[in-house]
Amino acid sequence: MPIRFLRLCLSMLIVSGLSLPPAAGAALPLAVEDGTRLPSLAPMLERVNPAVVNIATYATVQLRNPLLDDPIFRRFFGVPRNAPTTRRTQSAGSGVVVDAAAGYIVTNNHVIDGADEISVGLADGRTLSATLIGRDAQVDLAVVKVDPASLREIAFADSSQLRVGDFVVAIGNPFGLNQTVTSGIVSALGRSGLGIEGYEDFIQTDAPINPGNSGGALVDLAGRLVGINTAIFAPSGGNVGIGFAIPANMVKAVLNQLVNHGEVQRGYIGLNVQSLTPELAEAFGASGTEGAVVVQVDPDSPAAEAGLQPGDVVIEMAGRRIEKLGDYRSQEAIVFAGDKLVLAFTRGGKALRRTLKLDSFDVEQIAGVRLNARLRGVQLQNFRNPDDPDKSVGVLVGEVVERTPAAMAGIRKGDIIVAVNQSGVHDIEEMREAVRNSESALRLRIYRDGRFGLLTIR
Repeated sequence: MPIRFLRLCLSMLIVSGLSLPPAAGAALPLAVEDGTRLPSLAPMLERVNPAVVNIATYATVQLRNPLLDDPIFRRFFGVPRNAPTTRRTQSAGSGVVVDAAAGYIVTNNHVIDGADEISVGLADGRTLSATLIGRDAQVDLAVVKVDPASLREIAFADSSQLRVGDFVVAIGNPFGLNQTVTSGIVSALGRSGLGIEGYEDFIQTDAPINPGNSGGALVDLAGRLVGINTAIFAPSGGNVGIGFAIPANMVKAVLNQLVNHGEVQRGYIGLNVQSLTPELAEAFGASGTEGAVVVQVDPDSPAAEAGLQPGDVVIEMAGRRIEKLGDYRSQEAIVFAGDKLVLAFTRGGKALRRTLKLDSFDVEQIAGVRLNARLRGVQLQNFRNPDDPDKSVGVLVGEVVERTPAAMAGIRKGDIIVAVNQSGVHDIEEMREAVRNSESALRLRIYRDGRFGLLTIR
């Protein structure tokens, strides 16, 4: 009876078209009584698993307890003078070998953030010391490099071809359990607006992902990389069937930037856009609500030079259809300095197309209005550390025009902006990212005359 039932289930699986494709190599020698082979992911995983690694990071954390600085407290409780002021911390995540010949491994930025030592554990038991090549906090990706001896890599898939319902497999090291494999389907595509990263274009999957899977591989049934697992929706603290991965196409674009430049040199477009509501669509003569409507064009920007205007509706960007605001934001993440960006848009119902030559946003000083309309009349420049001129530690306010929103909020010449909307900023580029999606007031943390303070520009 059990064997007959198994044969029936197998027949139904094959007839319904849910059997695994030949590309997956999904057949094991294991067979039922009549010799029929059972479908399995094992052959594919035997090829892919060695390319997924464990990332262990170590950091020295400064112990900050004001009571320990109080000599009366120390004497009363017998705290020794040489009590440790630092402690060593360790955390773990996953990574994927994407270039075996060069030894490059991709992981999440949050896996290695703050680490002063990184080690990589391979499936064959070896542990290798890793060097950080570069990282991109806005997309949450990082690249490290190890000795390339005897590594196995994963090939990239074209993630733009993914469909909701495609089978996927997540590989990583959840809770420190090495080489753990889970399977599921693509639950949704193009997830954004979650507030997890600066740029979001996530693949959503129900393949179980748990803490420690961060930086691991999401692969298709052919063993090709379709995404890097990066986050979970976990109201209970564990997997509930909602996980998110960065698409392989975005990973590949950022990887090339980090390997070639050690950082991501994004191009400056000069557009401030928002969602196209039915009311705005009617006002601008647009058909439907697909696209991102331009609400501001920065002066002297590539967009201004190409002739874009407020009210234009962007419908295509670098060949990708822009259906919603999230599509624009995610495509903005992978356009880089020096690129020629083709934008398709509508104006008064007429279809237009322009090519923009993108500038780098690596600038020392800039007019604040190019970052946000609320900063009109403010001149900004990077503030260099006097002890290390190569390092910027904040954004210095130059001139401030009277009776502008910034001036009325209390900003003065000489203020140093160190945070915007609770995000620390060390230079103009980081400040641009912090204000990019701000549709409400700007809350600035500034340093003035030896003190920190908060200002709000409405």
